[in-house]
Parts: sequence; structure tokens; C-alpha cells
Amino acid sequence: MQAFYKNKWFLLIIMALTWGSSFILIKKSLPVFSPYQIGAFRVGLSGLILVFIGLPALRKMKLRDALWVAAAGFFGNFLPMFLFPIAQTQVSSSLAGIINSLEPVFVLVFGFLFFGIRSKTIQVIGAVTGFIGAATLLYFSEKTTQESQLAYTLLMVLASGSYAVSALIIKLKLQEVKSIHVSSSVFTIWMFPSIIILIFSGFFGIEYNAEAYKALGFLSILSIFGTAIGIMLFYKLIQDTSAVFASTVSYLLPVVAVMWGILDGEQFTIWYLLGALLILIGIYLIREKKKKPQVTPR
Repeated sequence: MQAFYKNKWFLLIIMALTWGSSFILIKKSLPVFSPYQIGAFRVGLSGLILVFIGLPALRKMKLRDALWVAAAGFFGNFLPMFLFPIAQTQVSSSLAGIINSLEPVFVLVFGFLFFGIRSKTIQVIGAVTGFIGAATLLYFSEKTTQESQLAYTLLMVLASGSYAVSALIIKLKLQEVKSIHVSSSVFTIWMFPSIIILIFSGFFGIEYNAEAYKALGFLSILSIFGTAIGIMLFYKLIQDTSAVFASTVSYLLPVVAVMWGILDGEQFTIWYLLGALLILIGIYLIREKKKKPQVTPR
């Protein structure tokens, strides 16, 4: 199992499956809970699960590292948790997953603008190819959308950019901190404002019936697997590879969303296959190649 945990492709696939399913879980939770309750519950429950690791880690952490952890958590684990549910009150879960595929593009752009990271030409081509694949899925999966919800779509674009900022912080500022300590500390810090939001949003005053308990079950699965465990794996992948490669998980999310659609009886077309193929090609081009060991002549 340890070997799988260290395998970047295994981690990428597991995250794609969990995060690709998170949008449908948000959709199933929205009939009962508000977007603010969904976001706060995800962060709050994850914090309660990981606080026993996060609190000791924070106590031993340098102040500079703790501040970067808080910043990474805000952009990657707090703000997007609210933006996506708000957007999904007006747009489909599949569209949410597809828009999230912008993240690798933002990583390349922000990495260059704010951190001076120059990407290889092949990686830029890979990012564009993957995005074209996601756009293909978007175009052919959203034919039934009556009208464009531009403002809500832009919220999801903002969330994708926010994820990219967090990924860059983790890679460039917290490389020396263990991924488990980063992820647990992030949720420990943002657990407290999340609990306050839950209290003032009326979460604890909801009258629970069969529908509410069902929605709570979906939300709990989302929080444990899609948030707490998913983020730990994501941070580890960032530190083991790069922010660009780790963010390519967002290119696989539309594929998972389409798979959910097929299981739900939606029609499969050749365009879905084409879009998925372009996404996989994009990931292949962006991947990190292992450097060949240098042989010193004697």
C-alpha cells in the first residue's frame, strides 16, 4: 500500500475519482443545506477529524510557515468550498467540474506572473490541449442549458484560480513541511471560522427528516473523502511532483462527471470520447519527466 501511496499516477486517479464525484454530492446536498452551510460543514468536519494532528504540528511550526499555511488554506480549502456551492445553485454539477479544469492554466499563468516560474513550451501546449478537451465536454454536455449563468460561472473560475494560488504556495513556500502537517494544520486553522458560520447560519437548528438525513449523508461523504482525505493526497502530490502536474487532476474531473452521467442514463457520444482523449494527452504533456542521473566521467 505504501508503494501505491508514493505513486503519482495512483494518487492522481484517486483524487480524480473523489473530486470528480464531489460536484454531484454538492448537488445532492443543496436541497436541504445552504451553500454556506455546505462549505462550512466540509471545512469544520475535516478540521475536527485532523485537529489532533494539526494542533501539535502548528505548535512546532515556525511563524512564517504557519502564516503561509493559513494563506494556502484560505485559497485552497476555505474560499472555494463556498464558491462552488453558491455557483451550483444556478449551474449544473457537470459544468462545475469542467470549469474547475482551468486550474492548471492558472498555475502556469500565476506561476509566471507572481513567482517567476517559466514553464516548458510542451507544458503550455499540454495545458491548452487539456483545456480544449474540457471545453469539448462542456459544449456537448451543456446543450440543454437554457441560458448562460455568466456571474455564477465566473465564481467557479475564481475558485479555480484560488486553487491554483494555493497549489503554488504549497510547492514554493511549504516544500519542507510534511504534507500531512500542512493539510491537517490548514483545516485546524479554518475549522474555527467554519464552526462560527455553521452556528449563525442555523445549521444546528435544522429539523431533520428522512430527506435531511440523506442529504447529511451525502455531505458527510463529501467532507471526509472529497475534502479531508482528498486534500491530504493533493498536497502530497504537489510536494512529490509540481503544482502544475498536481493541478492536472482537474482535467480528469470532467471525465468522471461524464461517467456519472452515463451511469445516470445520459447518452454517450463520440465527442465525449474525443474530449477525454484530449484531456489525457494534455496530462501526458504536462507530466514531470524524471531527470536522468548524471554520470561523472572518471
